[in-house]
Amino acid sequence: MTELQPEGVLWLVATPIGNLKDFTTRGVEVLSLADLIACEDTRVTTKLLGFLSLSKPLVSYREENEKVKSVELAELISSGQSVALVSDAGYPGISDPGFRLVRECRRRGIKVCPIPGANAAITALAASGLPTHQFIYLGFLPKKSAAAKKVFEQWKEFEGSLVLYESKHRIDKTLSCIKEIMGEERFVCLSREITKLHETFHIGTTANVIEKMKTSSTKGEFTIVVAPEGYSL
Repeated sequence: MTELQPEGVLWLVATPIGNLKDFTTRGVEVLSLADLIACEDTRVTTKLLGFLSLSKPLVSYREENEKVKSVELAELISSGQSVALVSDAGYPGISDPGFRLVRECRRRGIKVCPIPGANAAITALAASGLPTHQFIYLGFLPKKSAAAKKVFEQWKEFEGSLVLYESKHRIDKTLSCIKEIMGEERFVCLSREITKLHETFHIGTTANVIEKMKTSSTKGEFTIVVAPEGYSL
């Protein structure tokens, strides 16, 4: 038994957020040795495994079945199986399924081993040019506008950066919400398709970025970094 395949372990494996070449060597080793891979979308993970020239048993572990599958997978791990958990992109459990399985394993005293890798929030923050000394990760905002506005009201005076995700369907509304609550002069960094061919960063005041978005693609998911009040490049 190698050190990368102890009996009865849950591996949390970060996957590339775009460019498949960003997958780590250790991550490849873990996937190659795991007895089973639990994944958000089997089609996406099959593509990743094909790129890595691997073939492994897959089980769907997604938001809709997470409660049930967490118990089932914990039982498998308790029996000595090695399970690798991945999401479609980034780190499982961070705005993706994973929390319930990790919690179930911790409750049972099962070993949980993280395999670090790409994360869109940290990548966008580091490349934004906005303050990185402290930040708050907000994930995805509530779908209702009133609730989303409350989130921005709550963190309006935070002295670090705010980092959040948004879909192509809501990006315009969210930028308008930032403008309304935080002001059109608040600096933001809007990133799209990070590490992919059409990687884009729009950086400037909220009003300026909203203007740029009128002629920009809305394909893919977005990561937004909001600077603290008074900051400018």
